[in-house]
Amino acid sequence: MTITKKTTLSEVVKKNPDAAELLFDIGMHCVGCPMSMGETVEQGCQAHGMTDKQIDEIVKKLNATKKGKK
Repeated sequence: MTITKKTTLSEVVKKNPDAAELLFDIGMHCVGCPMSMGETVEQGCQAHGMTDKQIDEIVKKLNATKKGKK
């Protein structure tokens, strides 16, 4: 599964539990919150004031983490 901006946070964490650490590291401490699990990566990032460019970079990092490239 390739992670995109439209992938929900729950799908990201379910498919790759290591991604939770990356999300925590970038300030998305809400990953454990039930409400956030229905949000897309894009929605979660926007809620934390991130720009489109930052969101694109996070998606790249999430995909790299998924492949064991942290």
